[in-house]
Amino acid sequence: MSIVDLDTDARLHRLDTLAHWMDDRFRVPGTSFHVGLDGLLGLAPVLGDLIGLGVSLHILASARRLGAPASLLRRMGATIALDTLVGCLPLGGDLFDFAYKANRRNVTLLKRHLEQEMRRDRIAISGLSMRKSPALG
Repeated sequence: MSIVDLDTDARLHRLDTLAHWMDDRFRVPGTSFHVGLDGLLGLAPVLGDLIGLGVSLHILASARRLGAPASLLRRMGATIALDTLVGCLPLGGDLFDFAYKANRRNVTLLKRHLEQEMRRDRIAISGLSMRKSPALG
């Protein structure tokens, strides 16, 4: 594993931890349902929603730094926009915030993309090494 892979893994771990805290850190007693700080912050009008938006935008900016393509960034941005706009509605928006888990969705999308990229790179590298193998030449 290269240093770049280790750095990417560390960044993903931090984003995953952040999404966990924001979207599903606390289990609702007597249920299997989890809530996070995003839903709780949303109970504080305006300020709570702005803090949640800031965290979501941090995850989006991190995805950009990790090389996510524009199509993925747009999809993640749409998830954030929906979460923020609906989350601003009184009461119903708060319930939506607890259930939608936008940060978890976006980190999962990013991880899936990066895993596909790594698989593609491994296939390309193994294909090159097979072509240059002296046993095959």
